[in-house]
Amino acid sequence: MDMMQDKLDGPMAWIGLYVAAASAVCALAMAADALRGFRSRRFWLPCKYFSLNAFTLTLLAVAMKLPVDLTSTPPAFRDSTARVTSLALMSIAMANFTTSLGSMTNNEIVLNLAALALFVITVSANVCTYVVHINFYYAVEFSAVEIESTVVMLILLFIICSSAVMVPSAKICIESAYSDMHREISNNNNNNNNNNNNNNNNNNRLLEWGNFSVDEVRVAVRRYWVMAETGSSQFVIARSVACATPGFMCLLMAITLSRLLLQDQDYYRLLGFDRISSNYKWSINFIVSIQLIGVALGAIAPLVRWFVAARFKSSNIGTRSFKDEFKVETYWTQKLVYWQERPVPLQIRSHVYRKLVHDAKRLLLNVCIRVQIVNVLASKLVLLVSAAFLKGFLFCFHQIKTNLKAHCYSSNESRTGTELDYSGYVLLLEGESGLPRNTLTNIINEVDKLIQIGRKRQPKNLKQLVMKSENFNGVREFDNNEVPRLEYSYREPPNCWSLPVVTLTSVAVSLPNIADDHKLNQLLNAVSEGLYFVMLIEKSLDKNGDLTSIRRAADIVWAGVEFSKKWLDIDLQNESHGGGSHKETLQNLSDVADKIVTDFTTETKLDPLKWPVKVIAARSMYRVTQTILLAHKDDHSLTDEELFEKLSVMISDIFAACLTNLVSVVILKCHSNAIEEREESVGQAAVLLGESEEILEIIQKIDLPSLDPKKAADIEEWRAFMELYPPETVSASTNNDTGNPHSTVEQVSVEIQG
Repeated sequence: MDMMQDKLDGPMAWIGLYVAAASAVCALAMAADALRGFRSRRFWLPCKYFSLNAFTLTLLAVAMKLPVDLTSTPPAFRDSTARVTSLALMSIAMANFTTSLGSMTNNEIVLNLAALALFVITVSANVCTYVVHINFYYAVEFSAVEIESTVVMLILLFIICSSAVMVPSAKICIESAYSDMHREISNNNNNNNNNNNNNNNNNNRLLEWGNFSVDEVRVAVRRYWVMAETGSSQFVIARSVACATPGFMCLLMAITLSRLLLQDQDYYRLLGFDRISSNYKWSINFIVSIQLIGVALGAIAPLVRWFVAARFKSSNIGTRSFKDEFKVETYWTQKLVYWQERPVPLQIRSHVYRKLVHDAKRLLLNVCIRVQIVNVLASKLVLLVSAAFLKGFLFCFHQIKTNLKAHCYSSNESRTGTELDYSGYVLLLEGESGLPRNTLTNIINEVDKLIQIGRKRQPKNLKQLVMKSENFNGVREFDNNEVPRLEYSYREPPNCWSLPVVTLTSVAVSLPNIADDHKLNQLLNAVSEGLYFVMLIEKSLDKNGDLTSIRRAADIVWAGVEFSKKWLDIDLQNESHGGGSHKETLQNLSDVADKIVTDFTTETKLDPLKWPVKVIAARSMYRVTQTILLAHKDDHSLTDEELFEKLSVMISDIFAACLTNLVSVVILKCHSNAIEEREESVGQAAVLLGESEEILEIIQKIDLPSLDPKKAADIEEWRAFMELYPPETVSASTNNDTGNPHSTVEQVSVEIQG
């Protein structure tokens, strides 16, 4: 029997190592969230790596191996210690979960909470069973701590459930505040637009295509970042009373665990527990050590969130009456009231039974509402007491700091008075009075860092290329209407921005007598950088996806040109057939393209938008090469270098025209509708602005045509306008326009106030 037990206990050390590894992953994930929050100065420490989901619950299930293990009899000292540290780690992990509820949909909240509740109840039942039947007779002190840890887990489960009930209603309130703010901005924009002729003040003006400055776009991005950040569901939970009690519980657990480990070791050694060997052998030391580190690292986030909530509360403590301080806002019970008033979704024919179920449901939910109110009031009390102590501490600290400053010189590192005030764009819940100024400053600094990240990635080659554009004539010149159509279809496939750029670049690569390889590589690098922005603009503004097949053709062709200098498997640099002229090269490409299109279209009458990408690319090559040949048919002195430069300018013009839509994309990203995605979307807009600032400043110096802003994203609209107003009259038409060309139609706009 002993031999069999020894064989069963053989792999326990490796199982213990597995438990230690799972605990280590939990500790690292919680530490990563804390580090990420501190680095970005978001001291509410939003959850990203350690959120309530199936993966983290699985890790915790492995880490909880010891508390649910009923086979350790009699308990070794290290086993009992590991059981307590495991329960403490579980409590700390649950306290970390609180804010992650804000990033979930309602269905995800229900499923994850159900899984967490089952897990916590299972662990609690095992702990109680172990304590009552085994551990109570050997280690009373450990039993008390295990029971205390279990009670803390159950309290935290209740708090998480309470917060989960609040989250959907809080999201609705925040979304309503965001919509009201956005509606106010739109109304102000319309008023500013109507009064445009009577008001020359640039502090209030419409920001849209062709009517912007880079500074104004930067201010707009900052404002939408403030709205997104303060409206973030995780931040809303973190600054509420929901994070006060979990922080207090973490502090209580840390104190209890420290007392148990530091004061009672000698006592248990006297009882002989240190002489009992653990079933987990040498791995038990790893489990205890790693879980203690996990408790220490994991406690950072709940304690800091508690401090942040208390700091926010201390900034306005004393400005409200005692009754207002303990007023329970409607969003805490709104969901429960809705469930209480909603009819029972069950098909019960009997009137008596249906009424009985309805009354039972109302009674149960009425109890839940009262329990929720008690929980909120208790949390408000904890937060108020914490804020009062913190305010006293901060007052003393401020006095000491003031006295020290009186004896030395200090520089003011805060933002100057010339900075705009963004406090009006803070989204608040009912009962919130505002954010501390330094918190708002940190939020602005964070978006400025994102813009700075974008500045470090600015496309230098693209900048040099766009500087060659003096107007947008290349948009009209790359495809001449005099080029005969191929006899294939009743209508032409439309152009997108990227396909003519890729086709023109392919032609430039194919020119046989370009001596300067650096110039060619620089063009390829510039086009590669530019296509990043062009693709982004096309995907963002082509909402219906009408040009998806055209863009896909551009993607495939560019991959071949960029990496192997091939167009549809044709080596562009060998197409001249041994050093022929550029006209021969262009004619060869045109003939190949003509054959590809003709062979396909003679067999089918398919809609051009449904053509294979190879045929779409060939049709573009045919028209571009024939346009170039037609434009220079009588110019026999044109060299390859000169043609290369003309093609570069044409590409530059198309890029410049397309990139005028970057501001629309930036503002569009700021307008993300989903509250869970808004923060990330505005962050992407900030980085995009930083990447394109210098490009936008260059484009601002070029006279824009008087296009309808809604049509500015379509290259065909540009071409149609430039056909009506030839190059020599485009600038005059723009400059002589007495009215605001963009005053009638608004595409994407935002108010700019000084």
